[in-house]
Amino acid sequence: MSKVIEGLLYSESHEWVKVEDGIAVIGVSDYAQAEMGDITYVDLPSEGDEVEAGEEFGALESVKASSELYSPVSGTVVEVNSELEAAPEKVNEDAYAAWIIKVRMSDESELSSLMDAAAYSAIAK
Repeated sequence: MSKVIEGLLYSESHEWVKVEDGIAVIGVSDYAQAEMGDITYVDLPSEGDEVEAGEEFGALESVKASSELYSPVSGTVVEVNSELEAAPEKVNEDAYAAWIIKVRMSDESELSSLMDAAAYSAIAK
């Protein structure tokens, strides 16, 4: 069974969000990385890029498949986890420590459309 962490918010496309002082820290869930298998490449946006809730911002590639990443919130990318460029396997090692991007949110009300850990656990089986 995949690990789901209390206190995070989750999207139906299997991204997680942790909010820290108006900044959304975004990564992929343990369920998503387990489904993909060994991740070999992370396609990251650039700092300063605008992202829209529900829109693609990057991708993960594994030996099995390629999967788009969708932003759970709208805003401006303020930081990318550049460690993942050289070590994409960090997502497999700990999906919740290996955040992908940090976004300064333009509309915090978008968070209300995301799932809590209990609701996400029901779909991530």
